Amino acid sequence: MRTHHTRSRRDHARNQTPRNIQEVNLKTVAWHAMEKYGFAPRFPPAVMDQVGLMKEQTFPEVPAGSEDLRSLQWSSIDNHDSRDLDQLEYCERLPDGRILVKVAIADVDSYVRRQTPTDEYAGHNGTTIYTGVLTFPMLPEKLSYGITSLLPDRDRLAVVIEFIVQPDGSFVPQRIYPALVCNRAKLVYEEVGIWLAGTGPVPESVRSVEGLEKQILLQNDAAILLRTCRRSQGALELDTGEAEVLMENGEVRGLVPHKHNPARGLIEEFMVAANGTMVAQLGKAGMPMIQRVVRTPRDWAGIMLAAAAVGETLPEEPDAKALATFLAKEKAADPLHFPDLSLAVVKLIGPGEYVLLEPGDTPTGHFALAVVDYTHATAPNRRYVDIINQRLIKSVFHSQPGPYSPADLRDLAIWLTDREKASKKVKRFMRKSVAAMLLSDSIGKSFDALVTGVAEKGTYVRLLDPPAEGRVVKGEKGLRVGQKIRVRLLSTDPYNGFIDFECTAREKMV
Repeated sequence: MRTHHTRSRRDHARNQTPRNIQEVNLKTVAWHAMEKYGFAPRFPPAVMDQVGLMKEQTFPEVPAGSEDLRSLQWSSIDNHDSRDLDQLEYCERLPDGRILVKVAIADVDSYVRRQTPTDEYAGHNGTTIYTGVLTFPMLPEKLSYGITSLLPDRDRLAVVIEFIVQPDGSFVPQRIYPALVCNRAKLVYEEVGIWLAGTGPVPESVRSVEGLEKQILLQNDAAILLRTCRRSQGALELDTGEAEVLMENGEVRGLVPHKHNPARGLIEEFMVAANGTMVAQLGKAGMPMIQRVVRTPRDWAGIMLAAAAVGETLPEEPDAKALATFLAKEKAADPLHFPDLSLAVVKLIGPGEYVLLEPGDTPTGHFALAVVDYTHATAPNRRYVDIINQRLIKSVFHSQPGPYSPADLRDLAIWLTDREKASKKVKRFMRKSVAAMLLSDSIGKSFDALVTGVAEKGTYVRLLDPPAEGRVVKGEKGLRVGQKIRVRLLSTDPYNGFIDFECTAREKMV
């Protein structure tokens, strides 16, 4: 019955009078997508009133119980247009050669108190949603872009997470504590990435701060050690090439694949270790917590088929190390099509989720990252679960009972998993809307594609170029996830995010 209803809505939408493509208002589409998936896109008056009365904290003296770390060479690395800065990094080489890493996380809880209007709104949406056309922040811009953001040359309260990177790339959790910090440089992924990759110059943002070049190189050394260790333990090297909306002067210009680079890898490695350190400290304190998990692949047989299609054999039982070895080999052998394989594997593994972990429980672990203890604690301006973790660790600082009961955390884990899934649906819907607009003059043309989903509700594909997603409505019978096919574009509908194809040819799968 649900499938029939869904198809009826699609058919009804297609039977409407076509709109002139130039009249498509993608901002309106974004607002409707937010509402469609259960988000509140507009801040309520009570939230704006509360935040309007907030004032930026100044620090003539260091707050009691906090350390003064403002003199360190902190820096952030983020997107060029990011203003909600959550995380700063700093490293020291120890006398024995190990590397001490400090990760400073914005103290959002110092402004967003539990059970206030702002907190309740943030908890409802659960995350900042980036549609590519519009951003819907979890917290009002005065907070997330202003007084809780770790902006350059501003003194900020932070929660500092320390860990030591060993010569073998493993890390040892150290302290977590409150501190005052000051960002010395807002760096950009692309600029730092090409420098660290050896294909570009030292960015001006790095050269202009004395000693920062040496500091970033030390951070990169630590990240390389961490990455090498995780890879040896079975961490999956995935690059799905997920499309991002390219905007110029407020206008949509196209869809471009998301590019990984050494700067993004640096932040990812520090994030994984910092989150593992948070779990270790909360566990040591006997605190119930929310963990981030990716379970054993739900369709290992499908992953085996995807490997067999390129002549490789995987074990009968799920094996992260074997899968990691296979992916690394394929990336080296066929980097052009590796994003397609990555996307298929991601779909077959299944989504991440938040779960309650009580003291004494056996953790589920994160299959893709090859870690057992993992959570989300490094982006409190953008994710609500990170604010929860910040409150939990603060109760440890002050030797107080945790602010949440296990039942509270279980309910929050379920809700925030749902909100994350919904946020991905909004982003996917907007990518389809943008792609439908861009492809509107390509009806009848043929494209190479990869099957990304096969279910009762439909069969879905992603074009290799441009990286647009759509549904196969003719010739879809017998298609499998990961299969490469040839499709012909039948129709587009930007307002409903529909792109429909006919399968005209397919590769055989073993």
